[in-house]
Amino acid sequence: MRLGAYVASSLVIAHVGPVGWLTDRMQRVPTIVLRMLMVVGIVVGLLTMGQPTVGAAPQVPTGQPGVLRVGTEGTYSPFTYHDDNGTLTGYDVDIITAVAKKLNLRVEFVETPFDSIFPALEANRFDIVANQISYTDVRAAKYDLSQSYVQSRGVIVTRSDDDSVHNVNDLKGKTAAQSLTSNWADVARDAGAQVESVEGFNQAITLLADNRVQTTVNDELTVKNYLASSGNKNVKVAAQTPDVSNQVFAMRKNSGLLPAVNQAVSELRADGTLAATYDKYFNAKPIAPSTWDVVGRNLLPMLGATLKGTIPLTAISFVVGLVIALVIALMRMSANPVASRFARLYISIIRGTPLLVQLFFIFFALPELGIVVNPFPSAVVAFSLNVGGYAAEIIRSAIQSLPKGQWEAASTIGMDYRTTLRRVILPQASRTAVPGLSNTLISLVKDTSLASGIQVAELFRKSQEAAAPTFQFLALYGVAAVIYWVICLVLSFAQDRLETRLNRFVAR
Repeated sequence: MRLGAYVASSLVIAHVGPVGWLTDRMQRVPTIVLRMLMVVGIVVGLLTMGQPTVGAAPQVPTGQPGVLRVGTEGTYSPFTYHDDNGTLTGYDVDIITAVAKKLNLRVEFVETPFDSIFPALEANRFDIVANQISYTDVRAAKYDLSQSYVQSRGVIVTRSDDDSVHNVNDLKGKTAAQSLTSNWADVARDAGAQVESVEGFNQAITLLADNRVQTTVNDELTVKNYLASSGNKNVKVAAQTPDVSNQVFAMRKNSGLLPAVNQAVSELRADGTLAATYDKYFNAKPIAPSTWDVVGRNLLPMLGATLKGTIPLTAISFVVGLVIALVIALMRMSANPVASRFARLYISIIRGTPLLVQLFFIFFALPELGIVVNPFPSAVVAFSLNVGGYAAEIIRSAIQSLPKGQWEAASTIGMDYRTTLRRVILPQASRTAVPGLSNTLISLVKDTSLASGIQVAELFRKSQEAAAPTFQFLALYGVAAVIYWVICLVLSFAQDRLETRLNRFVAR
């Protein structure tokens, strides 16, 4: 019952009671810290509820019985991308769906940026990767790789006016845009090229077309589809690489899935499904939609992702972050050395490490310790902890900016520390803290775009999905920027109104 009371009180930040409760017990900080850690443990436990329990379906062991969880990029046309209706489709999507059907499993796709796809596989975020994974001896030593379901050559792409590349040896000394974890990055690096890291082919080809890099190496089928759909005359296929790439599905080592997946691929090859799917995506001429068509089709989905992803993620993270910030600020000002040092350490870690690293640590690293949190709660935890670190200093400085005479006057009329803080100090400090906390909130709105890297379907992720098959980066990223801007304008207006309202109570 007592622990339940602590949990309930920590969640009501608008009420001044929790502040008094915390400050009144600040001299018993070791006990308070222990209880705080217990509360955090309960919250994390609640966030992780609903995680699929590791089990084994008959004959085909998967992380969730009856379901094949598939990791894929979702932004790599024509293999894995979103069509005009926002439905995930593509060559790899169709093939792995057919494989799952052969295995009598329901397929569930988990979209992940390519450079995060293998860490997510190892963290048991999904069972298998279907994303044009090329067979390499290094990968075969670490993962279970299926038999090949399609083959293709690598090609070297340059600007149309560049005649300096005739074979792979001519890459030496040139700058190539590549995904660092792809086999094409190894091809470019082994040839002596300087590799510039990008998230995927879309960024690579855009950098090349803009003359920011000199070349990119990628799958012939991908480049063929791009040239046919985009009509871009500024780039060309300059040469082929000598190797033939065998595309495979990747699973965790000794997962038990490999024999069943290989059997399914063999059956799909024998019944003509592989050939028919190939013709569907690579022997039909794509139609390039106009910019207005692309924007019109994707505006509502982007607004939906804002309402369902970006705004809730911002609101929840900010509220939880304020609770953390208030606790840390009071501990930071405490005369108890344990409390003060803990608060200083927390703030130092939060301010001294990048937010993206904090986000990836929670989502990809903690599963190695057995702590698996879903994408949205992972983002909430990361953003809340980050807000707590920065907002704590804003709250602390606002409290300490008040004259000591305020404390002395309250003491003179018989107020204790808790009552003084609740009735005198915090109401005045809140006025001082509003600008800083508002800036933190506005920054948080924009920082939520980082959650696209851990499978959260927010605004920026939706714009990436829309841009992948169409290459309309200017239009779609421009629309996303306008939506972020409008949200921040609304928050800025609310900040001005709040400051005006609070200033009415200031003596002049």
